[in-house]
Amino acid sequence: MDNSKVIHNFYNAFAKGKVEEMLSCYHKEIIFEDPVFGALKGEEAKSMWKMLLARSKGNLKVTFSDVKVVRNSGEAKWEAIYPFGSEKRIVHNKIKAEFEFKDGKIIKHTDKFDLWKWSRMALGFKGVLLGWSPLVQNKVKSHSKDLLKKFMEK
Repeated sequence: MDNSKVIHNFYNAFAKGKVEEMLSCYHKEIIFEDPVFGALKGEEAKSMWKMLLARSKGNLKVTFSDVKVVRNSGEAKWEAIYPFGSEKRIVHNKIKAEFEFKDGKIIKHTDKFDLWKWSRMALGFKGVLLGWSPLVQNKVKSHSKDLLKKFMEK
């Protein structure tokens, strides 16, 4: 399959909340990385998407654009709008994704975004004041990893 089509299939499935279809675009040895979860491999990476879609309860809007592919690497821009946390703060995250492909599937997926900007939206005043600090950023990462671990244990 054309690697550009793989990216389109991934985000079209994501936008529709079809997690299994989304994950079928991933290689079994997938490595995913972003500022919130850090590096995740294999089932851990797949479970992260399952958890995020399950937690969104259909309140997630995903759009994507600027898909570019050169041989076995590619990139895209995507945006997610969703309510976050118990206070349901609206987060509008703008992400640059980078991909590497193997055997017609995504083997490496790296999402890049400004964690401080995300924390200002997700955490409100606390994020505005302290979201830049490594202490708060590490707490966000630790909490996210803990949620994923509990999700995977179910």
